[in-house]
Amino acid sequence: MAERIPFAIVGGSGLYSLAGPDEPEIRTVRTPYGPPSDAIRVTWLGDRRVAFLARHGPNHSLLPSEIDYRANFWALKSLGVERVLAASAVGSLREDIHPREAVAVDQFVDRTHRPSTFFGDGLVAHVALGDPVCPELRSLLVSAGPKCGAVVHDGGTYLCMEGPAFSTRAESELYRSWHCDVIGMTNAQEAKLAREAEICYASLGLVTDYDCWHETEADVSVDGLLDNLRANAETAAAVLLRVVRDAPAERSSCGCGDALRNALLTPLDEVPEATRERLRPLIGRYLGGRARP
Repeated sequence: MAERIPFAIVGGSGLYSLAGPDEPEIRTVRTPYGPPSDAIRVTWLGDRRVAFLARHGPNHSLLPSEIDYRANFWALKSLGVERVLAASAVGSLREDIHPREAVAVDQFVDRTHRPSTFFGDGLVAHVALGDPVCPELRSLLVSAGPKCGAVVHDGGTYLCMEGPAFSTRAESELYRSWHCDVIGMTNAQEAKLAREAEICYASLGLVTDYDCWHETEADVSVDGLLDNLRANAETAAAVLLRVVRDAPAERSSCGCGDALRNALLTPLDEVPEATRERLRPLIGRYLGGRARP
């Protein structure tokens, strides 16, 4: 395992860099899945080392379905990252969640068809995902909001759609009938892969619009998003950096760091060597048999 970098921030639409006091170290990581979305930039925030990854790549060049989520999270894990804070643009599916506010998401509904597991090829694992967001990290997002002058809603279900087109009106109304709160295109895969990698994960959904369901608001469009994206990027940076500074130095009782303990079903000495090597950053501490009791 590489040196420990406790935190990473994964930036989405509007948040493409992380301002630190020094020039960041540029890390180019090779992964078994291909290159991550971008080089990983490592900097210091106070006494905390933090990695930053632009989810959509340089100049926002990757569609949500083109992002290699496995490469991104394998790369972060290989750098010793233990906690990931994600920021992403979302549409609101509720009247009382307004543009330029944020949601500390606590649930996901995944409507995509993307690779979202590291496992297979001779190694079967089933992680628990009933609560897909780290409760400790999410609570820090909620508490950081008012300190930064931001409205952060405590909890919400994120509908992850394939994209890249926005919803039809019928789809938007369907998701509202399912009691989803916000809609986006990226975070469900990240939450699943973070859990498999035993990384704490929390997502700040930054509201840009009301999707297309709202009768008195304009339908979502790129032109209408840009001003809100800029405002939300400032909110995201303030809230996420506050969480990094306020978080305890060590993870405690969330359980994310032991997600594979009872999830690995295949005896590891029977797993093909190529699979063991590919997944060594994830399963290295369990090698030699089944997960420790």
